[in-house]
Amino acid sequence: MFRNAILGAFALSAVSGAAIAQEKMRISLQLPLTSHLGENLVLFEKEVEERTGGAIDVEIYDSATLYKDKEVPAAVGSGAIEAGVASLTRYVGDAPVVDVFYMPFLFNTEDKVRAAVAEGSPVRAVLEEEIAKTGGQVLYWQAYGGAILLSQGGPIRTPEDMKGKKARVFGKTLGDFVTAAGGAPTLISGSEQYLAYQRGTVDVGMTGISGVKSRKLWEVMDTITKTNHANIEFVVVVNNDWWDGLSPELQGHIKAAAQVAQDDVRDRMSGIEAAAYKAAEENGMTIVDLSDAELAAWQEVAQPVYDSYLEATGEAGQKILDALGAGGS
Repeated sequence: MFRNAILGAFALSAVSGAAIAQEKMRISLQLPLTSHLGENLVLFEKEVEERTGGAIDVEIYDSATLYKDKEVPAAVGSGAIEAGVASLTRYVGDAPVVDVFYMPFLFNTEDKVRAAVAEGSPVRAVLEEEIAKTGGQVLYWQAYGGAILLSQGGPIRTPEDMKGKKARVFGKTLGDFVTAAGGAPTLISGSEQYLAYQRGTVDVGMTGISGVKSRKLWEVMDTITKTNHANIEFVVVVNNDWWDGLSPELQGHIKAAAQVAQDDVRDRMSGIEAAAYKAAEENGMTIVDLSDAELAAWQEVAQPVYDSYLEATGEAGQKILDALGAGGS
């Protein structure tokens, strides 16, 4: 009897152990948890763990503690980590079409952005299909807002102000834009921005306004020029093999959590940007709006960027630009 009780206890213990077995989902993030992308991942973590009853254990590695943003596509694609957050442009080497969001002044309204990133849109479908070929598939998109220019001692109002200056960029197409304006692009990871500005590695910064707040870039730059010349998007990508190894039920729960997180960050983006501009101003930064004439000067130098994009992407790029009503030259 006593022996049967012990065996029964062992059996119960084995069943309980199976019931609480967890699948780890490690996510690499280049920004701090205090950034809006970090806060969004915390929301995603909460949703996943609640919906799966703890069967999926989400672990967030923020501030590039595991991988820099440029390393994320390969790390996720190889299975070195289950998931990661990367700027969309980090996939440009394998899928040049992703840089459509960095085409100068193409996404100049919130409606255009929302239409392009909507589930099932021609733009999103083509981009996600290309990214999936790298071994990692897009789980959801994270809005990051419009691109701005940072400088020290005065604004960058026109291409004339960019001439001869080194500018931080985070993608090929943004580099083409800087080159077209007469500047010298320098590819620098987001996590390395602060030091690059502090050390004078570059003269001009380029990022989203929320990054100015989360990274306290007002300590190393004093002026923001609101060019809004590109729309910055991040994607949360999961390893294909890891994802395929999950049950349909768990996949469904994770997708539902991803939808909640995706909608939340998109809907809050305008408020996030407004709060970041306010914080920048409160910390001594000068914020410069462009006149119509100054904006037109930037737009005039942009055509070579469109030509380069179409040369790199061919039919796929033309299809995307056509869908956006910007067929190129």
